This record gives sequence, structure tokens and C-alpha cells, in this order.
Amino acid sequence: MPVADGPVTDPERDLAAVREMAEARRAIIGEIGKRIVGQEAVIDHLLVALFARGHCLFVGVPGLAKTLLIQTLSEVLALSFGRIQFTPDLMPSDITGTDVLEEDRATGRRVFRFVRGPIFANVILADEINRTPPKTQAALLQSMQEHRVSAGGQTYELPPPFLVFATQNPIEQEGTYPLPEAQLDRFMFQVDVGYPTEDEEMRIVNQQTTAYRPTLRRVLSPERILQLQELVLRVPAAPHVVAHAVALARASRPADATAPELVKKYVAWGAGPRASQYLVLAAKARAILAGRFAASIEDVRALATPVLVHRVLPNFHAEADGLKAPALVARLLDAVKPA
Repeated sequence: MPVADGPVTDPERDLAAVREMAEARRAIIGEIGKRIVGQEAVIDHLLVALFARGHCLFVGVPGLAKTLLIQTLSEVLALSFGRIQFTPDLMPSDITGTDVLEEDRATGRRVFRFVRGPIFANVILADEINRTPPKTQAALLQSMQEHRVSAGGQTYELPPPFLVFATQNPIEQEGTYPLPEAQLDRFMFQVDVGYPTEDEEMRIVNQQTTAYRPTLRRVLSPERILQLQELVLRVPAAPHVVAHAVALARASRPADATAPELVKKYVAWGAGPRASQYLVLAAKARAILAGRFAASIEDVRALATPVLVHRVLPNFHAEADGLKAPALVARLLDAVKPA
């Protein structure tokens, strides 16, 4: 976006960047729409997570274009893309990389050289993350938290921006290793990917059974994405907005004094402090994607379900009454109203 002549104050520059962000959002959605039919809510959550520097867990049956969506996003934003297919025999070094012994033919000297694994990319698709043992899951999740890899006594930084979008199949449970709650907490969002409507499915079939191969235009550069991620941190959130985010997280904990009766009856464990942080960060990113330079309570509540659903653990009473985490979060939102 061109900058006007003369001195520009930081607030003016930030407001100009917010307008740029709103325009970029429309352009990104337009480019993704050339390949992906429907899934508007999923795309919105994906963009919020991207600019809030949050990782996402996508839950949905096979064939809903989760892989194609993430790959398309990386192309539109000129980000390097790495796909890791998780299997029961996958080792941590298959993800992070390994040291190999090489011999210099001229001198005969042998040295170790680190060969980088597929995790060294801006956007990582961790396909069927629950199909690999906990040791390999932990290697990925450590990289998600620290944005670096340690091997052979050396530390290697991962390229910024660095985001992991993992998928999980909710149907097949045999031969899987469900993510523990402590590891699930590393993901900003859990996004449920549903079936398309009948009209959308008609468009998908017509599009995928022809030679239609659209050309995508790049909207933002990796360097600009990093700058816009920093912009999210400068978005103001009023005290009452932060208070509502904290109230939602605290009300999800059955031992907290503010927890409603339904939480005390049906929830074993609630969301930790990371949920409060993610609610505020996601609300800020949602605001500027909509062209607003202030987070609102509406932004917090709009993103409460994907932030809380994998952090609220139903107890056996909930299972007996057929209540799952999404229903509990919906009822929690009804119980906790803005002050």
C-alpha cells in the first residue's frame, strides 16, 4: 500500500496497515475461493490463527479438502509448505531432521552434517497427527512451542513465520494415539470441518472432474505477514474485553467460584490461562481482519468455541447424559454474559 508523502506517525501507519489487512483478507479469500468451495468459517479461523501466530487442529472426516486448503493458503501467501503424513512407525528424526556422516573424498576426513527435516517450512501440515506415537507427537509439539529444533548438540531456528496446521480423523480410533490435554493446549484453535451443502458439493464435483486448474495470485509476502503479526500485538483491547475473556476461561473450571452449575456438574477440567491469552490475541486478529483497530467482546465470543472446545474436558456425568465439549461450551457462553 503506498504511503503518503511527509512524516507519518505510528498510529497513522497502524491504521493504514489495518485497512491493508482488511483488503488483503478479501483478496486472500477470493484467491482461496478459486480452489476451495464453501468452508467460509474454517477459512476465517485459519486466517485469524495465521495472523495471531496460533497453531490449529482441524477435525473432520477424510475428503473435505483440509490438505488442499492449507496448501492453497501457503501458495497465496508465498509461504513454504511442508506436509508430514503421520504413521505409527514415524520417528522424531523423520520430522526434525538428522545428522548424517559424510566423508570428504579429498582429505578423507569424516564430518557430521545435519539434514533438515520437513518441519523446516513456514506452513506445516501435520496430517493425521493422532496416528503417530507420543514420542513423535512431542517432537512436533516442542517445535511448535519453541520454534526451533535441537539435534546433535546444535539448535536450529525454524523459518518465521512458522505455523502448524494438524488434522485428525474423528472416525477411526483403532491404532491411534489421542493427543493428551497438555499437548492439545498448544493449539490455539480446534476447528471442526463439516460436510459441504448440496449446492457446494455439486460445485465441487463439477470443478474437480474437469481440467479446471486455476492460477493463484500471491497476496502478501512472508516479510509483510511478520509485520502484520506484530501489528496484532499493538491492537488495543479494552479492560472489559480482557475481563470477559478471563471470565469465560475461569468459568470453564469446575473448582472456580464463578463456574456455573452446569460446569460443576459436567466438566472434569476446564481451560487454563493460555485460553485467556488466545481469546484476546484471536479477538485482536479478527478485529483487524475486519478493518477495526480495537478488539471487542463480540470478537471474543465469536472465537470462544474453537479456543475452548478442546480445553473443556467432560466428565462421566456428561458422557452419561450425551453432552460433548461443543455443547458444554455453547451452554457456557449462554451462562456467562458480558458485564
